[in-house]
Amino acid sequence: MSLNLDKNLKAYYSITEVSEMFNINATTLRFWEKQFPMLRPRTLGNKKRMYTESDIATIRLIYNLVKVRGFKLESARKMLRLNPTGVDKTAQVLERLYEIRSQLKELKDALELMR
Repeated sequence: MSLNLDKNLKAYYSITEVSEMFNINATTLRFWEKQFPMLRPRTLGNKKRMYTESDIATIRLIYNLVKVRGFKLESARKMLRLNPTGVDKTAQVLERLYEIRSQLKELKDALELMR
């Protein structure tokens, strides 16, 4: 077993940290917990939510379906229940396409500056 020396990796993230990652309100995360049974962060005795990397991956899928692609909650819930791997692959493809689009815009801006 190797020792993990990367101090940026955390076992748990607070609701504030996760809401900032996705630029959404903490109330939205709490609501999604009620709407999506697969999203169940660990709660401490004082009702403080602690999200794991797995929880964050689930939130990323929900965010992609609801906020990016515009699905209604019922449709997003159904897609996650019936084909979670397909939803994950689609989310990865969309994320990569957004990265490529951003890079292309940067290249275009750089070329325009050279003229």
